[in-house]
Order: sequence, then structure tokens, then C-alpha cells
Amino acid sequence: MRTKLLPLVFSLTLAGCTVGPDYVKPSLPVAPTWHEQAALEKRAGEAPAPALDTWWSGFNDPELSTIIGRVLDQNLDLAASEARVDQASAVAQHAHADRLPQGSLDASAARLRQSERSPLGKLASPTPGYERNQTYEDAGVGASWELDLAGGLRRGDEAASAARQAAEATHAGVRITLVAEAADAYFRVRGAQARIGIANEQIQNEQGLVDLVHLRLEHGLGTEREVAQAEALLLQAQATVPPLKAELDTQLNRLDVLMGAAPGTYAKEIATSGVPFSVPGVDGAGGPASLLRRRPDVIAAERELAASNARIGVALSQYYPQVSLSGLLGVASLDSGKLFTGAALQSQGALGLHWRLFDFGRVDAEVKQARGANAEALAKYRGSMLKATEDVENAIVALTQLEAQHAVLEREVAAHARARDAAQDAYKGGAVSLLEVLDEDRQLLASRDLLARVRTDDARAAVGAFRALGGGWDVPADKVADVSR
Repeated sequence: MRTKLLPLVFSLTLAGCTVGPDYVKPSLPVAPTWHEQAALEKRAGEAPAPALDTWWSGFNDPELSTIIGRVLDQNLDLAASEARVDQASAVAQHAHADRLPQGSLDASAARLRQSERSPLGKLASPTPGYERNQTYEDAGVGASWELDLAGGLRRGDEAASAARQAAEATHAGVRITLVAEAADAYFRVRGAQARIGIANEQIQNEQGLVDLVHLRLEHGLGTEREVAQAEALLLQAQATVPPLKAELDTQLNRLDVLMGAAPGTYAKEIATSGVPFSVPGVDGAGGPASLLRRRPDVIAAERELAASNARIGVALSQYYPQVSLSGLLGVASLDSGKLFTGAALQSQGALGLHWRLFDFGRVDAEVKQARGANAEALAKYRGSMLKATEDVENAIVALTQLEAQHAVLEREVAAHARARDAAQDAYKGGAVSLLEVLDEDRQLLASRDLLARVRTDDARAAVGAFRALGGGWDVPADKVADVSR
């Protein structure tokens, strides 16, 4: 058996074989351009698109840039994600170290007073010169190395390295998500502030109308019904303010938590800042193919696929013998002071073999599980690309249609304002009833409020587009090379 096994071991060592399939990144069919590419290019001509790495600067809002800077520095979810990357890096480092020899230094000294009633004591105590007090000292250097005959350790190293890259991509995805959430909350704050301002202006106008109706009643030109109608419209405008303030406070609290602070920490600072923002263009250059290198979730899914492919080799390596070499060189002595002498020298060399010959299909099951996990990872990778493309297409559609709605609403608000002013002048002259004035006021308030909401949604849609494109993190050249293998 020994004469047959040793040639096999050495032949496998020299061949350096690695079982399992070598990873080949699957190609995914992607369209050359977005369906709404023309709309993106038109917007880019009207509003320049910022760099995807720092897209928030395109809104020209210093407060937004300050908030995002704090999120990137202080957010606790981002800190936890970074810690997970450190853990994955440590696992990869350990997997690589498993392929290398390891050495150790061990030393001990023990002082023993032997019992004369113990079996050894009874045998040794009659011997002349027997000493109950004994000192045992030893020291040695040992080394061991598992020969990676089938390449299982190498595949494990590959799997851990790919998992680390997946963790890094996931960390980038957390960064993108948090930046987009902060921008979304910020624009919801600005939207609530704008709508509260519109409601307060409307309340002032309605109060003026109520005063006018009261004055006309005092001069016998109005009726109690008209007073009640005007007061009801005033109360209707006042009733819109509390839910808007609740939205404002909720989003301010959301921003504080995103910035890693207790609610209320930065609320006053953000609430007092009112710099107008502009909605930038969105750069869709590269089409869907660009998502393969920019979208962290797609990158992470591809790296998880590579890791699962390597784990097939780890499972297959269990079909082959595991051989290890170990050695020990040291000294040991029962005589104190004679440890480092020639007589105390001891050495040992060993060749270890472990081979799972009969395990009733356990290895078969492990291989089957690894192949199943690989098939699952492949499906998830393809699905992540489809979802990424859908996200971008939906974001582009939302952005372009909201901007079209915004342009129409601006003209609608201007028309309602002219109609309201004309109705008020006509009412003062007695040419129309108060009902017409109240109706124009209601329509003007509704259109102005809708315009403010669409303006907010337009900015949020731009944020969604940047997020869908994978904007918000820098993709180094070496990282692109890694994930494109």
C-alpha cells in the first residue's frame, strides 16, 4: 500500500492540479442604449449632468452637500458595513494563510512532587537515589504544511477573495443607498417648507377676503352666507398646515438619524436654510452595459457567483487524499540545567494522510449542494442585472414625465392667478358673486400646492436616477479590472 500511495502523492504534488471548474464571467445580453436615451440627451443639453461619483453637487445646494458629507462621515449603518468588509478581508487573509506552512514555538517547565503511593511512586521509591521532587523542562520548534494536492485550499482562497470583493461592493451599495436616502429626505424637507409657505400665503389671502366680506356686510352689500363661505375657505387653508408640518418634522428627524445624530440635532440648521436648488441633467452614457461596472448590487452578485464557483472545487477536493508534512525539533529533560545538551535533543518528522473513503455519500451531497448554490448565484446575478436595468428605465420615465408635468403646471398656476385676481376685482365691483372668487381661490391653492409637490418629486426622481445608475462612489481602475475577470 505504501509503495503505491507515495508515488501517487508525489505525482499529484508535482502536477499541482486544482479540481473544480475555472471561473469564467458569464456574458449577459444588454441593450446598447436606454429606451429613453433621447430624453436623457435632451435634458443633458438643457441642464449639464454632474459626475456620477458626486452627483449631489449638480443640485447647486451647499446645504445638501454638507448633509451628505456628514452622512458619509457619521452614519452608523455605513460604519457597520465597513466593519463587515474588514471581517471579510480577515477571512480572505486566513484562507490564503491556510495554503502556507505554519510554525510554532512551544516551551514548558513543570515542578512535580511525586506521590509515593501512586503506581509510579511505589515502583520507583525503592530504587536507590529516588527523588520525589522532579523538574521537567522541554522546548521545541514545530512546523506543518498541508500539501494542497487537489487544490481545495486554493479554491477556498479564491472563494474567500471573491467574497471579500462582494462585501466591498455591498459596502459601496450601502453608501449609495444612504446618500440617496439623505438627498430624498432633504428634498422632502424643502418640499414641505415650500408647501407650508404656499399655504401661509393662501391663508393671508383668505384672511383678506374674509375681512372684505365683513366690510361689505357692514355696508349692507354682503350676506351672512358669504361670510360663512369665506371663513370656511380660510379654515380649509389653515387645515392643510398641520400635516405639512408633521411631514417636515418627520423628514428632519430622518436626516438627523442618517447623519448619525439624535433627532433634533441639525433640525434648526436645516430648517432655516432656504437656498433654491436646480435639478441637474443625468448622464446615461454607456447604456445598460455601464451597470455591470457601476451598480454595486450587480458587482456583488457577480463576485458571489465567482465565490460559489470556487466552492465547487472545495467540495470536489474532498474526493482526494489530504496529505500533510510536519516536523519537530526540540529538547526535553528531567534534570534541571541539562535542557540544552546533546542528550536532551529530540526530533520528529511525520507524513499524515486523511482520505474520506467511506462516508455514505457525504461528499456527493456536499458537491451537489455547492453546484446548487452556484446555479442559484447565477440566477441571482442575471436577476440583479434585469432589476438594475428596470430601475434605471423607470427612473428615467419618472424624471422626464415629471418635468413635462412641471412645465404644464407652471402655466396652469399663472392662469389661475390671473383668473383669481380678475374675479376679486369683479367681486369688489359687484359684477360676480363671492362663489366665483372662492372657487378660483380653491383652484389656485390646489394648483400651487401640486406644483410644489411636482417640483419636489422632480428632484427626488433625479436622485432616484442617479441611485439607479450606481452613482455615488468612485470606481477605481483596478477595481473595474477585478470585477471584470
